[in-house]
Amino acid sequence: MAMVDEPLYPIAVLIDELKNDDIQLRLNSIRRLSTIARALGEERTRKELIPFLSENNDDDDEVLLAMAEELGVFIPYVGGVEHAHVLLPPLETLCTVEETCVRDKAVESLCRIGSQMRESDLVDWFVPLVKRLAAGEWFTARVSACGLFHISYSGAPEMLKAELRSIYSQLCQDGMPMVRRSAATNLGKFAATVESAYLKSDIMSIFDDLTQDDQDSVRLLAVEGCAALGKLLEPQDCVAHILPVIVNFSQDKSWRVRYMVANQLYELCEAVGPEPTRTDLVPAYVRLLRDNEAEVRIAAAGKVTKFCRILSPELAIQHILPCVKELSSDSSQHVRSALASVIMGMAPVLGKDATIEHLLPIFLSLLKDEFPDVRLNIISKLDQVNQVVGIDLLSQSLLPAIVELAEDRHWRVRLAIIEYIPLLASQLGIGFFDDKLGALCMQWLQDKVYSIRDAAANNLKRLAEEFGPEWAMQHIIPQVLDMTTSPHYLYRMTILRAISLLATVMGSEITCSKLLPVVITATKDRVPNIKFNVAKVLQSLIPIVDQSAVEKTIHPSLVELAEDPDVDVRFYANQALQSIDNVMMSV
Repeated sequence: MAMVDEPLYPIAVLIDELKNDDIQLRLNSIRRLSTIARALGEERTRKELIPFLSENNDDDDEVLLAMAEELGVFIPYVGGVEHAHVLLPPLETLCTVEETCVRDKAVESLCRIGSQMRESDLVDWFVPLVKRLAAGEWFTARVSACGLFHISYSGAPEMLKAELRSIYSQLCQDGMPMVRRSAATNLGKFAATVESAYLKSDIMSIFDDLTQDDQDSVRLLAVEGCAALGKLLEPQDCVAHILPVIVNFSQDKSWRVRYMVANQLYELCEAVGPEPTRTDLVPAYVRLLRDNEAEVRIAAAGKVTKFCRILSPELAIQHILPCVKELSSDSSQHVRSALASVIMGMAPVLGKDATIEHLLPIFLSLLKDEFPDVRLNIISKLDQVNQVVGIDLLSQSLLPAIVELAEDRHWRVRLAIIEYIPLLASQLGIGFFDDKLGALCMQWLQDKVYSIRDAAANNLKRLAEEFGPEWAMQHIIPQVLDMTTSPHYLYRMTILRAISLLATVMGSEITCSKLLPVVITATKDRVPNIKFNVAKVLQSLIPIVDQSAVEKTIHPSLVELAEDPDVDVRFYANQALQSIDNVMMSV
């Protein structure tokens, strides 16, 4: 008997915890609703648990949010799709609470449930719920209702569909801006379910009202509707109805609306097609690039490459390039940064001659920008230009600027340059690299910033992989080994890191003859941090060097380190000895 009662005990506890004063206990219990439901069975879940949750007027938003989320996946626990409607009442209550994230989650869960419900149940249960919310006295219910129309519409009979379109139209003219905002946000989803005959009449008249709303927060959401509706309409209707709206919005008195147009412009161009883009949207885009608000210019600048791809190179050079030149010396560093992050992509669009003539001077001015993010954004995309103009021109014009940036006072800029070096090396070739960039790579090993030193060590490994062990033996290894006697222990640690990375590329012979002796010498270092790093490096060398070197050289050194007075040195030495034992056993 005790065995039978045992599983029910925790369930009883969980149900009690749903009513507990402690929020954490209530939360835990809500998150395990599926466990409670499984224990109760489908019928008791429908008749007891769901009504209890409907009456549960918990005042804590976190608990309500968890409940809204759990109920969205609850269909299997109430007996499947035919009983899905029993989940609607608690979620309907949650759709009316004040906290936005709870309402949003409840709407999301209702959409998930509604999309699985049978058509007859949608008409009997879901549509009445939407109508009740849409007629709700408090604005929160009406806000939630807007997000449910696209689920309830498609399965409704013709009369009901007309009523739903009419209710949505009323919500778009609601006295509360929050409701109109929600209606504007969800218009695209609702329009996608409406028949094309009513799209031009009902939906476009709703849309026109929203585009002329006196609240800019509603109008800016209507901008998103432009792109969504544009994809649903025929091209000629799109040009007739959507294009004038976009052009007006690009001159809207509110900068937020203009910002949304700048952000969405590429999608809007796709909606109206190439010809109207060239005739009507290019002037609108040029206006946005020259907007008096920096935020609008930032959004517009970030889309410049995408926009140029739609245009012919001639149009881009004629209309867009003059704006790009102005933006490259914009008073706002954020505008210049947004431009720098995309301008490199214009090179393939414009072609070699236009890039050399028009873009290279802009790249150079941005590479010398006083704001580090602008310089960073240019550096990280250099390969796009290289593909167009070729390495000779790139090295003549841009390399001096790159060398200058390698010593930039902002460490993140130096880091970006280091990460770009292997790519640059492969493009420039060995000879050029040795002349111009080789010394820099060694210099970074003694940088004041750890991230730079670490990246420099990784950089040497990548260069050795690129140019091969023989080149590394001539140009990297001697200089690295010279630095092992550096007076600063942090630099000596970086060299140890570089050795452990290079060993994987250089192979057993060079590691044993050149690198291992240096590491063994470092076991006598007076700084404990060096010694425990030596133990780590020796451990990493075990798989690389041959068996005799492990037995004759590495093992005795580790045994010595295992008796060091410092606890960390002993720990890492013993760890390395353990891995030698493991290797021996596997052999």
